[in-house]
Amino acid sequence: MPAPTPDRPFRALPEHFDCIEISTPGAPEVMRSARRPMLTPVAGQVLIQVHAAGVNRPDVLQRLGKYPLPPGVTDLPGLEVAGVIASVAPDVARWKVGDRVCALTNGGGYASYCVAPAGSVVPIPTGLTMIEAAALPETFFTVWSNVFDRGQLKPGETFMVQGGSSGIGTAAIQIAAARGHTVFATAGSAEKCAACEKLGATRAINYRTEDFEAVVRAATGGRGVDVILDMVGGDYVPKELKLLAESGRLVFIAFLGGMKATVDLNELMRRRLTMTGSTLRPRDDAFKAQIAAALEREVWPLVNAGRIKPVIHATFPLAQAADAHTLMESGAHIGKIVLEVV
Repeated sequence: MPAPTPDRPFRALPEHFDCIEISTPGAPEVMRSARRPMLTPVAGQVLIQVHAAGVNRPDVLQRLGKYPLPPGVTDLPGLEVAGVIASVAPDVARWKVGDRVCALTNGGGYASYCVAPAGSVVPIPTGLTMIEAAALPETFFTVWSNVFDRGQLKPGETFMVQGGSSGIGTAAIQIAAARGHTVFATAGSAEKCAACEKLGATRAINYRTEDFEAVVRAATGGRGVDVILDMVGGDYVPKELKLLAESGRLVFIAFLGGMKATVDLNELMRRRLTMTGSTLRPRDDAFKAQIAAALEREVWPLVNAGRIKPVIHATFPLAQAADAHTLMESGAHIGKIVLEVV
């Protein structure tokens, strides 16, 4: 549907929209195309005609039945979209029909139409395509919330991200580097390490062939790093605590290597270390609106200037969402996987 002009207003919304449902927990093949009755935005919401939707690890966990949904949200997967505002609730003032936006959703992004809280909607940065814009919200909201809010990464401090070639990792490297931080990253191949360094990492470590603790400690003259963003957990945790500088912060957003770890509490106390973590989806709309405002103020100017750009590994038509999940689970991607809807 084209954007409206004075002589070409929006057509009436269709009675139904296309979407991808999860028929039962399981392998990617459990996802199926479906049609549902058209959505109507309620107070504080907008309706977006989706042009593209990002694919994220929580979508995979939801498909596997391992990511309980917050109360009251749709069962459809998809946490970020880019598209055009198709309708707004009467109390929404900022957005109007025809605005080009991207948004963090509470679910439902794998669809031709999706509702989103108005506060989680942000304008598409200058020069980005819909595909690129759809790769922003989930990763950028997560990075800002965990690295700069919970991790309190301050000017002049050093940052490290585990899984630097992931969607989260490529966003974290670029944002931190563009804001002047020295960045280290880990990845699982020479190709992925090269990609991390091209994005701004001072040094990327191949965790299959190198000891990240030894490499980063040597690179920092024994000081270590101030903030680590970790998606691995498990056996990485004791090494990460040793690698933190005095008063360093270790922030968890996933535990792909295991949810349990052994922690030396004496070291934690003696060097005033902080361990924290969060998940974004259960947080309320007001919290997410605060992140959106911070991103638009602090990060969007860097994207508009071309200093940060989402890394797109592959796109798939919406109907091929199962193939997108297969690729994500393979771990072969560098950057984001996106579904093209329109």
